[in-house]
Amino acid sequence: MRHRKAGRKLNRTPSHRKALLRNMAKALIINTRITTTEAKAKTLRGVVEPLITLALKNDVHARRQAYQVLGDHKLVQRLFDEIGPLFTQGGGGYTRVVKLALPRKGDAAPLAMIEFTRKPGETVSESEAPAKKAKAAKKTALEVKADVQPAPEAVAETAPEAQAEGPAASEAESKPA
Repeated sequence: MRHRKAGRKLNRTPSHRKALLRNMAKALIINTRITTTEAKAKTLRGVVEPLITLALKNDVHARRQAYQVLGDHKLVQRLFDEIGPLFTQGGGGYTRVVKLALPRKGDAAPLAMIEFTRKPGETVSESEAPAKKAKAAKKTALEVKADVQPAPEAVAETAPEAQAEGPAASEAESKPA
């Protein structure tokens, strides 16, 4: 039984696994998006998201902790100066794992792409813009739909005439001539 044995081994020794995840975290910070196997991408989230949480603290101790994982001052600087400020309004969910349709050619391993939910260089308002555009499009579609329907005044004017004609017409039909 595997009770209390959380985490993926990825078929590697602990030191190899640690080195792999460090290198993948570095690559993700440099490129903001990488393609790897699904299991590695899901495991990498557990390394990268705490680094972004450290970047949100933005103090000397947090920078030193990030340096222990990344081992490069330039990457730490990029993490704290470019990537961290993108997520000041969020409470987690800094990365997303998107499963890719086609498996890897050599061994048919399921592939996934891991990326940051917000990209460096874009402002917070730009990242929320697609949602706002969708709401605006939905609102305009409802307005167009409302314009197609007759106005309430026109309905009120035609309704009494229809009611007046309705009983008279039904009486005329029911009475034989």
